[in-house]
Amino acid sequence: MTKVKVGLRPIASNINLPTVLKTTILPGDSMERLFIATQVGEILYIGNGLIRTFLDIRPRILKLGSSGGYDERGLLGLAFHPTFYNNGLFYLHYSVAGTQGPGALPDSFKPDPCDPRTLNLRWINRETQYDHIDTIEEWILQSNGQPQKRRTLLNLRRPFSNHNGVNSLNFSPETGKLVLTTGDGGSGYDPFNLSQDDLEIAGKIIELDVGKYPPIHHPPIVTRFNELPASIQETLTVIAKGVRNMPGISFQRLYNQYIKYAGNVGQDLVESIFSFVHYKPIPVTQLIQASFMNSEPDNKGFINFGWRAWEGSFPASIIRRCTENSTLDEKTIAFYNEAVTLSGSRLQPLTSYFHRDIRPDKFGGTALTGVQAYMGRSIPGLTGSVVFTDLARKGSQPVRGALAYTFVRPNGQQNDFSVIQTNYDFGSQPAYYVSLGSNLNQTRLYLGVYNSVKVTDFNQGTVYEIVP
Repeated sequence: MTKVKVGLRPIASNINLPTVLKTTILPGDSMERLFIATQVGEILYIGNGLIRTFLDIRPRILKLGSSGGYDERGLLGLAFHPTFYNNGLFYLHYSVAGTQGPGALPDSFKPDPCDPRTLNLRWINRETQYDHIDTIEEWILQSNGQPQKRRTLLNLRRPFSNHNGVNSLNFSPETGKLVLTTGDGGSGYDPFNLSQDDLEIAGKIIELDVGKYPPIHHPPIVTRFNELPASIQETLTVIAKGVRNMPGISFQRLYNQYIKYAGNVGQDLVESIFSFVHYKPIPVTQLIQASFMNSEPDNKGFINFGWRAWEGSFPASIIRRCTENSTLDEKTIAFYNEAVTLSGSRLQPLTSYFHRDIRPDKFGGTALTGVQAYMGRSIPGLTGSVVFTDLARKGSQPVRGALAYTFVRPNGQQNDFSVIQTNYDFGSQPAYYVSLGSNLNQTRLYLGVYNSVKVTDFNQGTVYEIVP
C-alpha cells in the first residue's frame, strides 16, 4: 500500500482525556462544530476558535482512578440524533456515581485448560457481586440552549471495571437506530463467557429504536435481555456478538450500501479490525424465545467476532515465557473446544496487527482506540480507507501512539495495513493516542492525544486535526 505521511494541527489543548470526538450542527447554527467528550464527564465544543462547555456531568460520574489512576469507566459514549438540528436529542453512556461494588471475582482471572472449573465459571449473586452500573440516557437541548435529561433508556450492571466500550454510541445511517457497543464485562479472557451468551447484554453490538422506545423513565438495572420489560425488549435487536471491547463502529457509504467497520481490542496477541456489509440482526424477543424453547435462533447472516474463543484470526491463547529460553514464548490455546466450535461461523478480520512485530514497516501495538472510515480527498492515499489508532507503540521511547490504515478488498479477503507517518513533534512528553473521530461526511479526521494513561492526571489532552 501507499506510504502516507500526514500532519497534525492542534485544535484544542489542556483538556481532560478526550474519549469521544464527534461533529454536529447546533440548532440555529450554520456550520458543524467539533464536540469533545472527556472521560471525566465534560462535553466541550469548538465555537469561533474557543473551547466552550456544552454539558458538564462530572457529578454524575463514578469516582475514577481510585486504583492507581488508570480507569476504563466514565463518560464513554455520545451520539447526536440524526435530526438533532430540529429535535435537539442526544444520547450519553456513562458510569454512574455511587454505584461502586466489590466486583464479580475476588482475584484476576486466567483460564487453566487443565482445570475445567476455570473454563465454566458463572456470574452468580449479580445484585451484590458487580463493579458498577452504566447508564444510557436520552437528553434534549432545550430552546433556551440548556441541555436537560429526558429519560434513561438502559441501566447495565457490569461485573468488572474494564471493557465497557468507548465511543460506544453511534447512529446507523442505514437504519436510523442508535447503535450501542458493549464490552464483554471486563477482567481478562471473559471469565463468564458473556460475549457468546445470546441473552447477555455484554459483548454485543445492539440497535435501539429510540423512536419506538416506551415511556419508561426508570428501567430496571439488568445484565440480561430477558430481565428487561417486554416493551423495551421489542425495541432492541442484536447485530453481533463475540465482542471483547470495541472503540465504536464506523459506517462508510459505498454506492447504495454501507460498509460497517468495527475493531475488537485484543487480549495478548493481536488487535483486529473487522468489516461487513450484509448482516441480519436478531430481535431480542427472538433470542429470548429461542432460549425459552431451548433451541437455536435463526442466526443466518448474524455476525460473530469469535471472542472469547478467538482473538482475531487466532485461537485465544495463554502466553508464558519459556523457561529454557527467555527470548521465546509458549502459547497455549485457552479455550480449545470453544475455538473448534466457532471455527467456521465467526467473521474473519479485515486486518490485524500484533502486539509484538519486529518488521521494520509495522509496529507492535498495545490497544486499539479508534476505527474510522475516511472519504476525504485532501489526503489522497487515504481516500476510501479505514483509519485506525493504537494507544501506544510497544517499546517506543518516549511513548508514541500509532496511526495506520487499510482498505476493503473487492473479494472480501483479509488485507495488510500500512503505518501512517506523522511529522508532528511531541517533544519529550508521552503521546498516547486515545481516540479517533471524523466530521459528518467523513472528509476530516480528528485525533485525541493524552500525555498520560491516568484519568487522574488532568488537563494533559490535545485534539488534533489530521491534515495533509
